[in-house]
Amino acid sequence: MTESLKPHKLMRFMLAEFNNPIDQFLQLVAENLEKESLVKVILSKNRSTDKDFVRMTMRPIELKKHEKLNAVFSYKTRDITKNLGYEEGMTLIKSDLGTRFFAAHLFTLDEEWQLDISKKGKVSLHTNTKIQAQPQPDKTHNKQKKRYVELDRPYLQALGVTDRETKLIPSMSRKWKQINKFIEIFSGALAHSNLDANHPLHVVDFGSGKGYLTFAIHDFLREQLKNQAEVVGVELRAELAELCNITASNLPHGGLKFVCGDVKTHAPQHTDVMIALHACDIATDYAIHYGIRAGASIIMCSPCCHKQIRPQMHSPTLLKPMLQYGVHLGQQAEMVTDSLRALLLEAKGYETKVFEFVSLEHTNKNKMILATKSCTKKDHRAILQQIAEIKAFYGITEHCLETLLDDDKHIEIVS
Repeated sequence: MTESLKPHKLMRFMLAEFNNPIDQFLQLVAENLEKESLVKVILSKNRSTDKDFVRMTMRPIELKKHEKLNAVFSYKTRDITKNLGYEEGMTLIKSDLGTRFFAAHLFTLDEEWQLDISKKGKVSLHTNTKIQAQPQPDKTHNKQKKRYVELDRPYLQALGVTDRETKLIPSMSRKWKQINKFIEIFSGALAHSNLDANHPLHVVDFGSGKGYLTFAIHDFLREQLKNQAEVVGVELRAELAELCNITASNLPHGGLKFVCGDVKTHAPQHTDVMIALHACDIATDYAIHYGIRAGASIIMCSPCCHKQIRPQMHSPTLLKPMLQYGVHLGQQAEMVTDSLRALLLEAKGYETKVFEFVSLEHTNKNKMILATKSCTKKDHRAILQQIAEIKAFYGITEHCLETLLDDDKHIEIVS
């Protein structure tokens, strides 16, 4: 070890004395480096003028037989990685803690320590010794993270995500993460569904925009799964649909097209996978309704702008002190709206999940409703009773999706 001090020497070098929680935290970092029990250190809560700098993460690695700290500097639009000697890494932690970052987490094999510095300068250090034991730290440099989309895919270059050398364009790093996360979720849903990946799948993506995810799911099905899928992107802005068709025509893609329209104008036809991300307000209800009518085995929605339910809601007496604040009432309306959507899907024979998904337009609207057809018969009457009770509790008289499904009772579902 020639480029940095050994951990035990480093500990004595920097932290011979400590009289406050910050020094104690630094001592703990050095001690666990010495014992080779340090998993990672995270510095967060940036209060400096550089607001784009989100966090700093360090973990021990072995690089060319030298012990190093792999430091990841996470910004809002990019990550910068550097390999530092122990002394340099500890010096950086010491200088930034309390000046730039005002919170820190230390993860070891059997403990978790949390340091917090309030805006008034009060410092607290807490530990949790009951956490699940962590695996021995992997010191391998350049750990390979599973990717569902490779950077050399032609459509990424055509859409401006990568350059001519198939390298990621820094300003598109968020979009790149979104595409990968979306395909990861879809891949899991497909494996869990009743769809036969050996038969051509029919996919409709409402509100396809510039086509990032439409191209991605088509490429994933055609190139990775070798499925002769037919994918349609539906976009209300005619110029975007035309632009995407031009892009698709210049790529080795078959079975991919974009049409001008929306969920209300696109005639229901048999669909295996229905996608509608960031469909505003009741457009999400129309999209889910389309998916159910079209016999979709997978429905993926990312709702936003929950306007229909909020003005109907009467705050129950017990909740009035909380819901008198507009932000809480809005959050409650979102929760109730999407819970009712999920329950209505359950009543129609779907297994439904509601979870956070990475934002597609750099907003905080990042919830996803994922529904897959279930082979297990459910007591839809019990679910409908739950829906009725929730509506009665909040004084809700109408939910768009419920109304659409009620109007559907005399209409034959596409199969």
